[in-house]
Amino acid sequence: MKQAFDKGFFAPLPVLIIGSYDEKGTPDAMNAAWGGQAGMTQISVSLSGSHKTTANIKLNREFTVAYATADQIAACDFVGIVSGNNMENKLEKCGFTVTKSDKVNAPIIDQLPVAIECRVIEIQEEFNETRIVAEIVGLKADENVMTDGKVDYSKAGFVIYDTVTKCYRAVGESVAAARSVGKKFDIV
Repeated sequence: MKQAFDKGFFAPLPVLIIGSYDEKGTPDAMNAAWGGQAGMTQISVSLSGSHKTTANIKLNREFTVAYATADQIAACDFVGIVSGNNMENKLEKCGFTVTKSDKVNAPIIDQLPVAIECRVIEIQEEFNETRIVAEIVGLKADENVMTDGKVDYSKAGFVIYDTVTKCYRAVGESVAAARSVGKKFDIV
């Protein structure tokens, strides 16, 4: 028998590291879990209006999204618990270096193997929440996380955020081939 709860949750949540530049060209990044792909060419992220990253995205209307990895989880967590409003050099402090994207005015974190380059389509603000809808204009991936020219999750070491236990979990192994395993039920 299922137990009833007053509130629900959506899981799993990706651990997204949002990269942006401020008005002086200083790189900044933050950890965000409230985001995901919205169709084939867009993403959506929800950020607090008080974040430096939110102000940077409003200023430049471009940003990057890297996926947090198990081997960089301490640095990924650090950029989420320390505000760029209070510590200008937080990327340097946790050992992250950046390369400027060639597609958008935003930094790509060198230590994270996969990054999406994004251009803002729409910004929606309600209360202290800012929802950003962006077009994916490019993707960068390190060669060592690819198989046959595609990003290989088993090599990338991506993590998810578990909202129930408030911990990071590694993305696991493949359990079946999508759009294939279900054919055992004899599709007509």
